[in-house]
Amino acid sequence: MKPNCPPSDGTRQSPAAAGKNYAAARLATASIDVVGYASTSTAYAIGFDDETAMVQRLSRRTGRPVAATCASAILALRVLDVDRIALVNPPWFDDEINELGAAYFRSQGLHVVSSASAHIPQDPRRIETAAVIDWTSRHITDDAEAVYIGGNGFRAAAAVDPLEDMLGRPVLTSNQALLWTLLAHAGAIFQVTGYGQLFTRKPSPDCLHA
Repeated sequence: MKPNCPPSDGTRQSPAAAGKNYAAARLATASIDVVGYASTSTAYAIGFDDETAMVQRLSRRTGRPVAATCASAILALRVLDVDRIALVNPPWFDDEINELGAAYFRSQGLHVVSSASAHIPQDPRRIETAAVIDWTSRHITDDAEAVYIGGNGFRAAAAVDPLEDMLGRPVLTSNQALLWTLLAHAGAIFQVTGYGQLFTRKPSPDCLHA
């Protein structure tokens, strides 16, 4: 992907920003209704306010609604009326990223009771649903009202329903929350089963455009 040329005022974009702008320009001419920005670690690193500003810029450039991973999780947790969460992050997230993740959710008034990387194989291709279920079920304390499994590259979708049955509380993943928000932005009429109770709820239009 060839990045945009530097702006004429002499300032230079970072490679990441240039890449986003190039992609946004391409998407602006595509036949799509909504755009998703899938990166958990980016949101943790830049924080909620900068993630929101990035989404707004991309939305203006594409002319479409844009949803981002962790902002979608915040929306989902509010719709589920959750205040206390446990964060389960991919095995390749280090302690610094885990702390940034906790700070991200705390900045939005949530109480993070724990934030840790799952001790399972680091190669995404070797991650098995049973391992995700086993590690998560053994490390979630009773004071967590919900579990958020972060990381868009973390293969955890199939663990959601079994974990909800075992733990008796909502379980969210990055991709699940993002898809839920994208479907809502698109005005899609849908019924999704087998991937958590989140899909039984819908955000109000006011929440989507807050």
